[in-house]
Amino acid sequence: MSRETVRYDDAIVRKFLTATVVWGAIGMLVGLWCALQLAVPDLNIGPYFTFGRLRPLHTNAVIFAFAGNGMFAAIYYSSQRLLKTRALPTLSAIHFWGWQAIIAAAAITLPLGFTQAKEYAELEWPIDIAIAVVWVTFAVNFFAMLRNRREKHMYVALWFYIATIVTVAVLHIFNNLAIPAGLFKSYSIFAGVQDAFMQWWYGHNAVAFFLTTPFLGLMYYFLPKAAERPVFSYRLSILHFWSLVFIYIWAGPHHLHYTALPQWASTLGMIFSVMLWMPSWGGMINGLLTLRGAWHKVAEEPVLKFFVVAITFYGMSTFEGPMLSVKSVNALSHYTDWNIAHVHGGALGWVGFMVFGMIYWLIPRLYQAPLYSKKLASIHFWVATIGIVLYVVSMWAAGITQGLMWRAFDATGRLQYPDFLDTVTRLIPMYWVRALGGALYITGVLIGAYNIYKTWKARPATYEEPEIEVPPMIREAKAAVKQERVLERQAQPREHIHRRWEGMPMVFTVLTVVAVITASAFEIIPTFLIGDNVPKIASVKPYTPLELYGRDIYIKEGCYNCHSQMVRPFLDETVRYGQGGVPAEYSKPGEFIYDHPFQWGSKRTGPDLAREGGRRDELWHLRHMEEPRGTSPGSVMPAYPHLLEDRIPFDSLQSRVDAMAMLGVPYGKAILEDATVSAKQQAGELSAKLVTQGGPQGMEDRDIIALIAYLQRLGVDIRQAKGGTQ
Repeated sequence: MSRETVRYDDAIVRKFLTATVVWGAIGMLVGLWCALQLAVPDLNIGPYFTFGRLRPLHTNAVIFAFAGNGMFAAIYYSSQRLLKTRALPTLSAIHFWGWQAIIAAAAITLPLGFTQAKEYAELEWPIDIAIAVVWVTFAVNFFAMLRNRREKHMYVALWFYIATIVTVAVLHIFNNLAIPAGLFKSYSIFAGVQDAFMQWWYGHNAVAFFLTTPFLGLMYYFLPKAAERPVFSYRLSILHFWSLVFIYIWAGPHHLHYTALPQWASTLGMIFSVMLWMPSWGGMINGLLTLRGAWHKVAEEPVLKFFVVAITFYGMSTFEGPMLSVKSVNALSHYTDWNIAHVHGGALGWVGFMVFGMIYWLIPRLYQAPLYSKKLASIHFWVATIGIVLYVVSMWAAGITQGLMWRAFDATGRLQYPDFLDTVTRLIPMYWVRALGGALYITGVLIGAYNIYKTWKARPATYEEPEIEVPPMIREAKAAVKQERVLERQAQPREHIHRRWEGMPMVFTVLTVVAVITASAFEIIPTFLIGDNVPKIASVKPYTPLELYGRDIYIKEGCYNCHSQMVRPFLDETVRYGQGGVPAEYSKPGEFIYDHPFQWGSKRTGPDLAREGGRRDELWHLRHMEEPRGTSPGSVMPAYPHLLEDRIPFDSLQSRVDAMAMLGVPYGKAILEDATVSAKQQAGELSAKLVTQGGPQGMEDRDIIALIAYLQRLGVDIRQAKGGTQ
């Protein structure tokens, strides 16, 4: 059989590697600034650089810019060598520059307040379409490499890459279905309970299939290379892959324990989350035991140090995650900083250390020059390790402190800490420790960037393109391969069924998609398609045009990052959020049928707002937004004085109302014909009320009046209902 020469395209790997380091440093520096803002509120620089607007920029930069570019670098490098083929240069270029353009668009739009208010899916609809286009380009390039491969069987790393590509596409498309109401404004087609379910089906599995499966593929390729040892167990890798792909997709609802989501859904999420511990630790064991006989190298090689700590954090995070999904533990941990510790242990401990281990292994090969300093690489490792430990431990302490203080009652049966600010001020020292840990981690990143830069400076004038001799493409040698298979079957025992799948990429991909969709369907179909799953509450009415715009301001300013809107059926919560000594009603599914998107939140830096309406007068809200510490000493909330200056764009309200009407919100004829009239009338009434309370005049056309209208609406409908449904 004739042989051919293949030259690998390492230029695309170098580009993605450079983007990984640059965006990683930027994203983590933004994260450090956000951490400092919680300790020093004056660091909030309005309107564009407040915590609420920067926090989603930080998460998107670390996940999609740092981890995303690192993932692409790993996939392009390893896939070309595992398949003995070359990536398509044109598609690679479109993929690289398209992805960087998306990241740049996120860096511009998120500080401007353009957001869908969905965790890890904040980017608005034009950018979502661009993500889909670029992701399809990447998928076509990858599957073209599979089609043009010179290796019959797919190595285990490729299995995880396939799962990543197909599942992320499904998650992204379905979670981001929305009706546009402007160039950078849209409303989710799902509402309330269903929107919450879809978001955490997406949110948890974005962690699974963007921050876990591709980096497990990275582990299975780069760890054996660095250790110069084969993977510990092929059979364990099969069990690890299929059980992880099937079980992970069920786990999302555990983020919604004790909320208005039906209990069967969250319980099912909990059960599968606990089951997930087993395959996850199977992967951890497979990784660590790959180092058998090579442990002496760990003390000498920074690359292996990074990999060992990364896999250890993977094991820790995949034990902690199932534990936090257990309802009794979740009742304490949810809405606290414990979740922040968990997420950062996975993102910076597991993903971050895997990426830097891969980079240190790659750069001498990509830049064709020896690593500038192994000592600096070790310093990077130790500084970053100390940093992430300080970060996680401080947030564990903060989270447990929050949970215990919120639920504490004194000997008289009253809340021991009735003022939410008691908890906020208690956490400030822990926020300083977190900032110190983050600063150390970033210092390590900058040391690593300098080491990489100095290695790059020593590169040759012209890179030598790596090339190998390979047999013809499999698709071009069907007859020869068929004959070879006949001879193999005659000479050898029957091939294991999974081994046969590894020679059939299309079949393997279809089986992966079936596993993901089947698991998803068992939860989605009952939630969405079987009858009317959300009991209506007669007193719950659509938001008025002014309240709808006020809600959009709430979303624009990122208030959902710090405030939840979900009173859980706990005694401490119903007492804390009640009025006049009367406990509040816990949240019901029917309250949220007009909420596009839902606003249940995932973190309480400030108190829950689900029952905020009527608790305080309009002037208090205005003063609180203008200078939070004037009304709430010790608050870490940013000030929003610009809301008293910015004018309501009354001419844009009709398009917002029309979009909601398309989603089935039952507005009356008068509002559908002219929403502006209703909005101006309500704004005038609220403005007059402000004046009678001693507030400023002339607020009837300012953003603050719309936000006050929305805040004063929260919880009013359910109080009127007194629990009645129809």
